Amino acid sequence: MKSIKWLAATAVLLSIGNTAHAAEMSVEDFSTRTYEVSEIDSGILGTSDRFKFDSGLYFEYPDAVRGIFVTGNSAGGERFPSLVSLVDSTELNAMVIDIKEDMGHLTYVPDEASPLAEFGIGEALIKDPRAMLEHLEEKQIYPIARVVVFKDTLLAEERPDLSFTDGGTVWKNRRGEAFVNPFLKEVWDYNVEVAIEAAKLGFKEIQFDYVRFPEGFEWRGEELDFSMGEYAESDLDTVQRRVEAVTDFVAYAREQLRPYDVDVSVDIFGYAATLPEAPGIGQNFSKISENVDVISSMIYPSHWTSYFGIAKPDLEPYKLVAEYAKVENRVLGQLEAAPVSRPWLQDFTASYLGAGNYMRYGTAEVEAQILALNEQGIDEFLLWNAGNRYSPNVNYTPQQ
Repeated sequence: MKSIKWLAATAVLLSIGNTAHAAEMSVEDFSTRTYEVSEIDSGILGTSDRFKFDSGLYFEYPDAVRGIFVTGNSAGGERFPSLVSLVDSTELNAMVIDIKEDMGHLTYVPDEASPLAEFGIGEALIKDPRAMLEHLEEKQIYPIARVVVFKDTLLAEERPDLSFTDGGTVWKNRRGEAFVNPFLKEVWDYNVEVAIEAAKLGFKEIQFDYVRFPEGFEWRGEELDFSMGEYAESDLDTVQRRVEAVTDFVAYAREQLRPYDVDVSVDIFGYAATLPEAPGIGQNFSKISENVDVISSMIYPSHWTSYFGIAKPDLEPYKLVAEYAKVENRVLGQLEAAPVSRPWLQDFTASYLGAGNYMRYGTAEVEAQILALNEQGIDEFLLWNAGNRYSPNVNYTPQQ
């Protein structure tokens, strides 16, 4: 064993140590702590002012990422072999796998040596994540870890001081979901440590989801009690403070993850690209894009109202995606260093829209969306189906 002193920039353990003390300690306190690191197991390739981590797994970035969403249940259950077979036997080449899911649980149980172990947030959905990743390495299926950030009922209920409260009770939306506070750096560090764990396991990309305030926060903000942390002294208005906090988190997370040789991507509402910024939730498409390697807009036709002159977008998947792609291309074209565009596409039927407003999605509808992207010069995409049941016989490279 050897002892090394971690810089504050790389020791993102502000909120991950003993919870009884974490809230009382500052960044300076943690910057001088000493940790024991095994020369054999640490993965350190060199130490100067930074270290370089090697997970021991090798994945080549595909010609263009074409992926599917995989829940923790699917990744650790009987359906995983069929999903691997789907990717392995088609032009698909990637999986976005839940590591921290929508309620705040990890989809695996961390090792006892992990800083996350003491929180008890792991569920044994994926029994052996390393073995899973080794199997994906054999198949050269590009692994992306999905980490849900600010929607986190588990953490909110455990630490109401990190959330939004109403009369002393944690505020929840109509679906019973709670959010934690993007203004607070302790929340940032908590999620960054999850991302670092995923990188150590061998994932090649960290995809942050729910990087935002709750929907409609512009109407709720004055009614709720919450801390603004370091942003309390800001001269910006409330909208810009939210935008700054969300953007700062993304930039901070990317910087903390640099030593781990992973790309960073962020999921973002599609409509954010059509506005200067989404005022309530704090998402500014351009500012987030400047701080990530990949931007993944959620452009499911079912999620748009009358937009781009399309009265019922779910009925016109090709046109909706094509019109969106034109807008996104213009926005990204104005950036000095634009990220890769990799939108989320719809592979599910939105029957909740009601008769006349939706249609059944299958092979043709998925292909139409992919073709619309390809014709606008966007070759990467991800498919969303919450139940991981994807349409059969799809041509995932319609222009080739």
